[in-house]
Amino acid sequence: QVQLVESGGGLVQAGGSLTLSCAALGSGLTIATQAWYRQAPGKQRELVAHISRHGNTNYADFVKGRFAISRDDTKNTMFLQVNSLQPEDTAVYYCSMDFLVASDQGGIQRHWGQGTQVTVSS
Repeated sequence: QVQLVESGGGLVQAGGSLTLSCAALGSGLTIATQAWYRQAPGKQRELVAHISRHGNTNYADFVKGRFAISRDDTKNTMFLQVNSLQPEDTAVYYCSMDFLVASDQGGIQRHWGQGTQVTVSS
């Protein structure tokens, strides 16, 4: 059974920074793509950034160079460094990881973290 545990959210002032973490708990894990999403009140969940198994990264346009996604496969952990935060970045941030599994189980299983609240005050 795989579980993703997030941490690092909080309340910061505009211009501040946070480091979000997402750790995968379980044994024998092979992780493919990892990603961060966010959902603001009254809005749909949106992709923030994702990182491939080979370390290739992609970011949403609204990130504008302020965020950095990274992964440490030795610890089955992913990070999102968020800088220059603005009130519009206020949202619950969710991590997702795609795990490689046996073909009779579908080949890939996606798991989600519980979400971590990021609140930016003006």
